[in-house]
Order: sequence, then structure tokens, then C-alpha cells
Amino acid sequence: MSTTATVVTVLAALWVGFSAFSLLRRAEWVVKPLTEYGVPRSWWTWLGTAKAAGAAGLLIGLLVPVVGVLAGIGLVLYFAGAVVTVLRARSYSTVVFPLLYMGPVIAALVLGHVA
Repeated sequence: MSTTATVVTVLAALWVGFSAFSLLRRAEWVVKPLTEYGVPRSWWTWLGTAKAAGAAGLLIGLLVPVVGVLAGIGLVLYFAGAVVTVLRARSYSTVVFPLLYMGPVIAALVLGHVA
């Protein structure tokens, strides 16, 4: 794996991990929009855990590539679901936020595949 792919993967994992931590800590700037989108409070811990597992999977993927690929695919699907949730809530001005998390994950997948 190239240095660029490694750096992008680590940064993507840290970025997604930050998102997971923020959700699990119930940061107001995270949970307020979830409430507005209609995401049930009972899902929040599961969603945060899924993001944390995906971030860990990206890092594990540096040593076991198949785990990183599976984690990356899972995270892309997760954030695609987040985009759909935001669009269904008609919060068009905030649809960029899940894309900001999805982008680095896609970059890590692409760079890991190319390397």
C-alpha cells in the first residue's frame, strides 16, 4: 500500500471515528439534526457503534486488506443511507454532511485498490 493510501485511510478512519464518538457522546450538534430527521433515539447507539466499527475496520485493513475493503463498503452504504435519510427529511441544505464523511472513505477504498 502506498504512503498516500495509508495516510488517506488513517485520516478517513479518524474522521469517521470522530463522528462515531460525537454521536455516542450525544453531542447536540449531532443529535439535534437526527431528531429533526426522525431517526429514533433507540437507533443512535447502534449507529454510533456501526461507525466506530467501520473506523476500526479501516485501520485493521492496513494489515488485513479484506477487512478494510469490507469496512469501507459498509461505511459507504452507511453514509448513503444517511444521505437518503436527510433527503427524505427534505433537509437539502444539510445533505452535504454525510457526503463529507463518505468522500474520504471512498478515497481510501480507491487508493487502496490502486496501490
